[in-house]
Amino acid sequence: MQHIEAGARSIFLLVDLNFDRILYGGTLIAALMVGAYFGSI
Repeated sequence: MQHIEAGARSIFLLVDLNFDRILYGGTLIAALMVGAYFGSI
């Protein structure tokens, strides 16, 4: 059980450290989708 908890903590730590990269990627994908939508009109 302790091993599972340690693994979960390390995953949350990685997400916390890389949140800006995840946000950047999500923003980039959203911008591309909006651009494709307006380009297809």
